[in-house]
Amino acid sequence: MMGMPITVDLGGSVGDLIGRVFDYFDDVDRRFSTYRPDSEISAINRGDIPVRDWSGQMMEVIRIAEQTRRETAGYFDIHRPDGALDPSGIAKGWAIRNAAEIVRRADISDFFIEAGGDIQSSGKNASGGDWSVGIRNPFNTDEIIKVIYPRGRGVATSGTYARGQHIYNPHGFSNPITDIVSLTVIGSDVLEADRFATAAFAMGRDGIFFIEQTPGLEGYLIDSNRRATPTSGFGAFCQS
Repeated sequence: MMGMPITVDLGGSVGDLIGRVFDYFDDVDRRFSTYRPDSEISAINRGDIPVRDWSGQMMEVIRIAEQTRRETAGYFDIHRPDGALDPSGIAKGWAIRNAAEIVRRADISDFFIEAGGDIQSSGKNASGGDWSVGIRNPFNTDEIIKVIYPRGRGVATSGTYARGQHIYNPHGFSNPITDIVSLTVIGSDVLEADRFATAAFAMGRDGIFFIEQTPGLEGYLIDSNRRATPTSGFGAFCQS
């Protein structure tokens, strides 16, 4: 989806459910990918589709993006420096959350869905234990430096170590974010984690304080000096 790998673990025999989940992700890609010239968002950015003809899904994501912009003092903004819309900072978490609902409606309570490092899990894994999520060392991505147990909450990580400087500060487009390299956020679901992880990363080092002060969120920041800063409640998710 949008150039990112997807993992879906539903456990056991689930018939065509896996196929339905991946069909949904394919639809999201066709609608929101800025890499596809035939996507709805690409057509919108070309001026080919008037606002009155935007899909309901597009309008929903735009509405959530605007809500997030207000809640983060403008640090989350889907407008690129050239004025084009890029909803990828929110569409991924939104899509994973919706995929999880497809699974739940099929009466599956034990599952793990991950796309591009953003995760929604529920219930237990095949061994009967809690699902675990590893946080990679951004300076050595083969190393896991923290293991967390989200227990039904969503997890999202924003960073520059894998894709370079693709996140920007809307209040200073020309100033790259160099003081931090990774920020993992735990939220009530993956959409909450995703939208606030993107915004907090755009804040730079101050982002971890924003996460600390926002009810329902916990975070783990790694700065360019290889120092980690967790929020006060983050440690509770590191215990199996």
